[in-house]
Amino acid sequence: MSLKLNRASAIAVAAMTLTIIFSAGGSGAAAQAVNALTANQEPTPQPSTLITIPQAPAAVTEGNVPVSAASADAADDDDADAEIAVPAPRAASLAALVNVQPRLADLPRELNCLAGAIYFEAKSESLAGQLAVGRVIVARSKSGRFPDSYCGVVFQRSQFSFVHGNTMPSIPKASRQWKDAVAIAQIAHAGTWKSPAEGALFFHAAYVAPGWRLTRLARVDNHVFYR
Repeated sequence: MSLKLNRASAIAVAAMTLTIIFSAGGSGAAAQAVNALTANQEPTPQPSTLITIPQAPAAVTEGNVPVSAASADAADDDDADAEIAVPAPRAASLAALVNVQPRLADLPRELNCLAGAIYFEAKSESLAGQLAVGRVIVARSKSGRFPDSYCGVVFQRSQFSFVHGNTMPSIPKASRQWKDAVAIAQIAHAGTWKSPAEGALFFHAAYVAPGWRLTRLARVDNHVFYR
């Protein structure tokens, strides 16, 4: 009987010892293992899907010459009040280019003077002949030898026979000839099509021979052009 009691006491003591050991482990090493497991289960930080790569300042081109963005910004500040240039339409022929010119509701005075000169000097000629006349007026305005505006060139004394008393005759603005003259004036002003007599500053009707000592460039329809 006493032997059975001793064995039972020994088993009880052993069980108590194991309980104490496991209880102590639960508050230390086991807790650390749980914490470690929890840490491993946390999502690993991933790189951002939007990667920002530093870029060099963008280059702006002016013709074929690269200009730094800083220079372009400075130019924009200087020209803040200047008219913004719009890319000119392109076409395979002068006639096609005339057809894609914007139809302006209100024609600026300078463009009206240029179109008026084209109309009165060359309305019955080809588009190339009209452009040649228009480009002479543009070239004169930039030459430093004539007034520096289209109206100044057109109304300069004794230059154009259709001018009377510093005015032009009335123009039928609904006519096809006037609309073509306006389109040609826009092309001549923008320089988007080369004239057959590019660079000319003078012209006269082909039926007269003034004997000018100038460099003859070309005859286009009913006018002869010189520089």
